[in-house]
Amino acid sequence: MNRTAAVIALAMLFAQCGRAAAQDMTLTLPQSFDAGDSAYIEVQVGVIGPGHEIEVKTADGRILGVISPHGIRAGSAAGIYTLPLPADAICKGRVGITLMITRSDAAARVPDAEEVRGVRVVVNDGVVQ
Repeated sequence: MNRTAAVIALAMLFAQCGRAAAQDMTLTLPQSFDAGDSAYIEVQVGVIGPGHEIEVKTADGRILGVISPHGIRAGSAAGIYTLPLPADAICKGRVGITLMITRSDAAARVPDAEEVRGVRVVVNDGVVQ
């Protein structure tokens, strides 16, 4: 019985650590989302190291995109990147996303406040002017 409890506790610890390793956030849409509207995630990227990328996923693990800045002068902010947000990722005016810094020669990690300076949802209504 003790061995089973230890295995369960260890599995829960690993699951919890894996979950805590990502920067999870829930964003609220700035306005109602109707049929014909488009939604986007805007990520304001600050200074990140060469070869670093920012992986953006929905809370359930679906990849929305990877931000891979190249040609940015060392020490300069990388800018604002826009990723399309599928309508089915939105629930009750909210969307859950996860951000991770990845690099081919290092473990994935949570971005710090200097690397990701802001994230927001933008909604464009379907009205053509």
